Amino acid sequence: MELAERQALRRVAGLSTELEDVTEVEYRQLRLERVVLVGVWTSGTATDAENSLLELKLLAETAGSQVLEGLIQRRQKPDTATYIGSGKAQELADIVAATGADTVICDGELSPGQLRQLEEVVKVKVIDRTMLILDIFAQHAKSREGKAQVELAQLNYLLPRLRGWGGNLSRQVGGRAAGGVGIGGRGPGETKIELDRRRIRERMAKLRRQIGGMTTARETMRARRQQREIPAVAIAGYTNAGKSSLLNRLTGAGVLVEDALFATLDPTVRKAHTPDGRLFTLADTVGFVRHLPHQLVEAFRSTLEEVADADLILHVVDGSHPDPAAQIAAVREVLSEIEGARDIPEIVVVNKSDAADPVVLAQLAAQEKRTVVVSARTGAGVDELMAVIERELPRFDQEVRMLVPYQRGDLVSRAHQEGEVIDVEHTEEGTILHARVRRSLFAELERTAKPVETV
Repeated sequence: MELAERQALRRVAGLSTELEDVTEVEYRQLRLERVVLVGVWTSGTATDAENSLLELKLLAETAGSQVLEGLIQRRQKPDTATYIGSGKAQELADIVAATGADTVICDGELSPGQLRQLEEVVKVKVIDRTMLILDIFAQHAKSREGKAQVELAQLNYLLPRLRGWGGNLSRQVGGRAAGGVGIGGRGPGETKIELDRRRIRERMAKLRRQIGGMTTARETMRARRQQREIPAVAIAGYTNAGKSSLLNRLTGAGVLVEDALFATLDPTVRKAHTPDGRLFTLADTVGFVRHLPHQLVEAFRSTLEEVADADLILHVVDGSHPDPAAQIAAVREVLSEIEGARDIPEIVVVNKSDAADPVVLAQLAAQEKRTVVVSARTGAGVDELMAVIERELPRFDQEVRMLVPYQRGDLVSRAHQEGEVIDVEHTEEGTILHARVRRSLFAELERTAKPVETV
């Protein structure tokens, strides 16, 4: 249903919204933004630079645009004035004029000065990779927490990039020194841009308070799961690697699946069972990408804490991608920024094996210590993955052999759900339970059951 809703309004390429006859306004269609991509190749091979620009193309199409042209410039470092240098900027302006593009997207984060100077040369709107990713997040966020996190990240990005629109908006004038405005021309003492900055800071403070309240609710739910001592598994990985598809395959969660970058943003937690019946939770997290904007990592910190509190991380990798090793490195770079995530055991799950090159799969299996090759679409390798999860989940530290009265069958049931049952035997007095359990259940059994040796 969510996918149908997202596809209900499709942008149409080549149809303009500018109408000569205003009476036709009811019949106009949304028009795709026509964009030109530009990147700076500073390190790595030419293939790396092309892959980065191809990813930018996918991001631009996900945001709802039509890519017309892509340029890569070889430089030691981006130009401090126009990002690509004055000569290349003029060449870019000619391409924009020839193709009729209305937006230029740069494959990197531009400073406010670079953004302004490049716009002055190309004469169209210029945005960078960070702004593009924030725009996609704004389109796809559904929950109240997700929307607040995205808005906070956008305002954080926008604050240093605010620009005035000419002297007419300035209200800080007065006297002969201000051009002879004289009495009655003095403003209230603040420029329009300063008022905007203050409003943005106030809004950001309000959003942080809201997210703080939502974080408390999330921590309460997490604490309840920890109190019951249910093991937690977090699914992390590059965007569009198939994390939601894998969650659906393992738990039947029914989460939205779409072949697009950042299709799902809101974290989903579902319960699952290992082959021997042990209960654990599976959490789907937001996808990562190369050079994930720092503002997003900060804003989504409460969501990413699901990874830090997990007992095991399933690191999902797209096996059919041209450079899966770079995806793994990008995800681990973001995970390293999350406190406590480095020390958690990790299983590399290479997804999309039905569409991947067997040679690439063999290389990944050789590079990574613990690797499982699966296909969330066909179900291949899922049983092996569940067996590995069962083996890697934390073991229970208390072994019991007790006679549980039939009136307390709930304790036997909890042992099956939360523990590791070795053997069960039914007698006249009750159930003899031989199992490994956590301390909380062990304390409950000690109060209620009798050790078998004393029977």
